[in-house]
Amino acid sequence: MHTTVGIHIVDPLTDTRWDELVRRHPRASIFHERGWLQALAQTYGYRPLVLTSAPPGEPLENGLALCRVSSWMTGTRLVSLPFSDHCEPLLNSAGELEEFMNWLEEECSRQRCRYVEFRPLSPMPAEGGSLQPEGSYWLHELDLRPNLDQIFSRLHPNSFQRKLQRAEREGLSYEAGSSKKVLGELYRLLLITRKRHRLRPQPLFWFQTLLACMGEKLRIRIVRKNATPIAAMLTLRHGSSVIYKYGCSDEKFHNLGGMPFLFWKLLEESKASSAERVDFGRTDLENEGLIVFKDRLGTSKSLLTYYRYSKEPDRRMASLADSRPIRQVLSFLPHSISSAAGRLLYRHMG
Repeated sequence: MHTTVGIHIVDPLTDTRWDELVRRHPRASIFHERGWLQALAQTYGYRPLVLTSAPPGEPLENGLALCRVSSWMTGTRLVSLPFSDHCEPLLNSAGELEEFMNWLEEECSRQRCRYVEFRPLSPMPAEGGSLQPEGSYWLHELDLRPNLDQIFSRLHPNSFQRKLQRAEREGLSYEAGSSKKVLGELYRLLLITRKRHRLRPQPLFWFQTLLACMGEKLRIRIVRKNATPIAAMLTLRHGSSVIYKYGCSDEKFHNLGGMPFLFWKLLEESKASSAERVDFGRTDLENEGLIVFKDRLGTSKSLLTYYRYSKEPDRRMASLADSRPIRQVLSFLPHSISSAAGRLLYRHMG
């Protein structure tokens, strides 16, 4: 499809030119990859698309990944990308961004979209333009290039170093893999954790689809005490980056040091696999507890700002499924019902 401003639409699930651009582009991430986009499409019914200036048959030199989210609850919008901590536009100049934005503004009117949302790692030009800041988060990253002794020395003495010693004394067992067994253990711990924090759980089907679509780039780590799973995490891999995406635990066993032990195994194994950094994802600015926890891993943090183009200022419907009353109701539901409610609501919230 060609437009008057030279923008073409390609399907990233079938067009191998997108895979080639993601492989070679220095700002590409796991969230640009076909597997991630496929999981979003299969789980939530979102339609992924990529905007590019490259005509059919020519290599892609740029690309802007989006998902079309259509919902009776929250309306229709274009998001780059749903459930992704960040997604850098793979563009080469501010002039390119202006052309793409002109096309998107027209498309919003044609499709009656509520807004277009971007989640870039780098700030976007919002002053005097159509894009406006939507919200900000902290993004934590850990540099793995120093040696392991240096990385260990940067861990907080009480929150990590001493708890690692406690985990060793407790004789905790450890397993890493991507089997259905470890996925089931991860999900049981995730239900416990999300209920503890009064958050709706992601549907099990999302994790099953991620496992199928991401292949060897996905890894689940489990810590057990006497064969009982007590802590788990799910990570993804893109190039020299390891992405910590989900972590969960049973608070009855927190004193055993299971989660610090898991984080140290993550750092050890990532370092051994020649990874250069661990991306610990976004954190709400008001979540002081999680900010401090990630700081104590020896991470550095930077401000991550999302942007929107919108002609519709009223966002009440967009926040309905994330409201405090619904969160409180979900926190009291049995795990099986809470999981089903999560599957019902999540597709509206991308």
